[in-house]
Amino acid sequence: MAEFAVSLVVEKLTNLLSQQAAYLDGASQKIVNLRNELRWMRSFLKDADMKQEENDLMQQWVSDIRDVAYETEEVIETYVSRAAAQSTFDFVTKPFYLYKVGREIESIRSRIREISNRRETYGVACYGRSGAEGSAANERLRWWRQPLPHVEEDCIIELVEDTKALLTQLTSMESRRRVVSIIGMGGLGKTTLAKRLYNHNDVKNHFDSRAWIYVSKEFRRRDILQGIITDVNALNRDEMEVLEKLKEEDLLKKLHEFLEERRYLVVLDDVWSKEVWDCLENAFPSGKTGSKVMLTTRNREVAMHANGRGIPHEPRILTEDESLKLFCTKAFHGMNSLPPELKKLGRDMVVRCGGLPLAVVVLGGLLSRKSKSTEEWHRVLRNITWHLTKGQDKIAAILSLSYSDLPSHLKSCFLYLGLFPEDVSVQTKKLIHLWVAEGFLQQEGEETAEGVAEKCLNELIDRCMIQVGRLSLLGRVKTVRIHDLLRDLAISQGREEIFLEIHHGNKAEPLESISKKSRRHAIHSRYDQYAFLKNFAPHLRSLLFFNREYNIDVERKRMKIGFIEKKLNVIYKNFKLLRVLDMEGVRVVSLPDTVGSLIQLRYLGLRKTNLEEELPVSIGNLQNIQTLDLRYSCFLKRIPNVIWKMVQLRHLLLYTPFDSPDSGHLRIDTLCNLQSLPYIEAGNWIDNGGLANMTSLRQLGIDGLSREQVISVISTMERLQVIQSLSLLLTEQERFPTLNGLSCCEHLQKLCFYGKMEKLPDPQEFPPNLVKLTLYNSQLPRDSITKLERLPNLEMLVLGDGSYNWREMVFSSESFPKLENLRLHLLKELEDWVVEESAMPKLKHLVINRCEKLKRIPDGLKLATTLKELEIVGMPVEFEYRLRTKDFFEFKHTPSIKSTTDMLAIGLGSHQNVGWPEAQFG
Repeated sequence: MAEFAVSLVVEKLTNLLSQQAAYLDGASQKIVNLRNELRWMRSFLKDADMKQEENDLMQQWVSDIRDVAYETEEVIETYVSRAAAQSTFDFVTKPFYLYKVGREIESIRSRIREISNRRETYGVACYGRSGAEGSAANERLRWWRQPLPHVEEDCIIELVEDTKALLTQLTSMESRRRVVSIIGMGGLGKTTLAKRLYNHNDVKNHFDSRAWIYVSKEFRRRDILQGIITDVNALNRDEMEVLEKLKEEDLLKKLHEFLEERRYLVVLDDVWSKEVWDCLENAFPSGKTGSKVMLTTRNREVAMHANGRGIPHEPRILTEDESLKLFCTKAFHGMNSLPPELKKLGRDMVVRCGGLPLAVVVLGGLLSRKSKSTEEWHRVLRNITWHLTKGQDKIAAILSLSYSDLPSHLKSCFLYLGLFPEDVSVQTKKLIHLWVAEGFLQQEGEETAEGVAEKCLNELIDRCMIQVGRLSLLGRVKTVRIHDLLRDLAISQGREEIFLEIHHGNKAEPLESISKKSRRHAIHSRYDQYAFLKNFAPHLRSLLFFNREYNIDVERKRMKIGFIEKKLNVIYKNFKLLRVLDMEGVRVVSLPDTVGSLIQLRYLGLRKTNLEEELPVSIGNLQNIQTLDLRYSCFLKRIPNVIWKMVQLRHLLLYTPFDSPDSGHLRIDTLCNLQSLPYIEAGNWIDNGGLANMTSLRQLGIDGLSREQVISVISTMERLQVIQSLSLLLTEQERFPTLNGLSCCEHLQKLCFYGKMEKLPDPQEFPPNLVKLTLYNSQLPRDSITKLERLPNLEMLVLGDGSYNWREMVFSSESFPKLENLRLHLLKELEDWVVEESAMPKLKHLVINRCEKLKRIPDGLKLATTLKELEIVGMPVEFEYRLRTKDFFEFKHTPSIKSTTDMLAIGLGSHQNVGWPEAQFG
């Protein structure tokens, strides 16, 4: 993390020298010298960051460097902020500030020299994890992972489905050697499951030779080869005596030759990198039919690298009842139930383990050594986070390994998740915007910072550091979650790194214990006393509120809200270096003019606030802002026409389902960096060059369009080369003109049209890579389906209210070749729907919502083997009855059928009223 902090400062100093040269006359050379010294120091930090954990001197040295990096950032940003905030930075004020910043830079350089001298004086470079210490740690983990058949397993829960699925894979009889992978976060039970399989009688009888090798992060190929050779008895006694003298290539050759004649199983436990597989693969021949290599890893990418055609197996977490059973077995040495007086306490504790077997086992072992009194168990429950992440060596060691293995930029991304409340689903778009605003991720080539951030998100998912929450119907990750224990790790590590702090608003949280240098603070309380935050102002870069006090009834709460706003003024006045301010859900009805003094802001979140009337004109001063989120600010009527000043703006989020702000009057022609504009009212900005200048747009939604304005938008599309999503909504009286100018948009994947259409474009006139099409109130001609079904890449089709007003609809044979999701909403005239054989061969999800005249499900769907989910919403009683009786048994290939009546007891899921979907506007 210190290496990353220094890297960010070096990057900022480089940008500063090129972008703020006018402010820096006289101080430029000093900044260059400072940057060069930090670059030199950074070269020592990568190794030091890894070694500091086990050495106090190294830890202090790294901490000192991090402090210097942060101090440098504050000095430079403070200077630039003062210069930018003054209307006249003239020959009187400029020399004074330059002199001051020059002295501060010299002071920092002096500190850097002291730190460097201290490193040499105390021999810090010679410290770090010694070979003996590293070996001891490795041996501890190796001992925990031994697959000895006579040793009781940590997790005695059967995991029948996991065991059965993997047994099938291990005992299959392919002609070529196959790799079977088990993936998951640390502590999930991968090794335990692998042990159970390794010692299973069916596995023992199936293979001629077996070997189990713990790989670890500090692997040596020679050690692994020797271990496998020893396990499978590949050498005779004389050869074993000279094993240490054999060259690695000879070991590899002998192992390969031995395994070639046998059906073998080799387990590689705890594989951390693709390089492990690359250097061992040649040792594993095809062997006899049915030979296998099984590996456990925390990284999906490693598993896919070893076998790109297979699907890695991820064990599920334990249910609450399974956790309680395992906990009871460990806490009471084999008993099946807890004493009545401890049952609730035990359940409360295992819930905090989040279904992680390792945590349950460690907690049970801890309590097995303590008094079985309610007082003692209450004491453990009150301090359970400490017991699970700090007080128990095994959990801390295993979870920390995953964190330590992250590259420095991914460490920052992971720690950031510690700011969010427990068990919350985090919107991936918001998280990405926050990461970019923080400056964690830089643009790579032509890739945007948002694109890099999405890759980092996927890498954290692949490394099992975060979990996928909700997927879109097109397979994009919409939300993510973090396991409670990994969140606790992020918080504890984040506090050590002065990366973050969380305020719960209780008296047991003394301010004196919080580092005043912490960079990011999250408010998780519902209290109104924010004055304490002033103590952290000089160093704070991000402030996020999660108190969620959103309340539409403003009049009834006006006095209370006014009190809160006065308390919040401390932020606008004192937090001059703030980069992120997220006030989502905070009860504010207005912003003061002083908000315009936060000129370092990159992210301003005002979603679900009670903002009224108009924002202050001073927001135009926020010229560094990248994301402005005003969604669901339901009383906001107008935005001042100063958005054009925000030239760095990337995401302007205005959509609200209530009274929309009057956004059509805005001048936005300067926003050439804008990527997301999911909702805006039509206005003169379309014809005045505003749209044509926004060449970075990826998402655009416009409401209240006239026919002429649609023509202008379509004619501009050839300039929007990277646009991916387009939503166009007409006024009620208008009709769409011929839409034949979209075929040039190669990146356009999502289209939404709301309004009457004179003519649906022919298939070749649509964007060539269109995957999602949404139509509402289109009043399509009868032959339109024959055009839609020929779209070659369409994966999702939504036919909404008024889109198709005909009695009969036919999907012909071999139509919609890639369609996976189909939604029919409020097709009020539809009576007969025919699906011919081989239509929609990839259909997975079908929703039929309030198509009141539709009599039955098409016969052509009853044998569809790909259909995984059928959802019925608000359909007539006769339709529901037929589905529950006659049709029910004919849908034998569909595992999940959902109905608003909840009388079809197959599958689970909630039901929602489907109107105009917010998803069209992001």
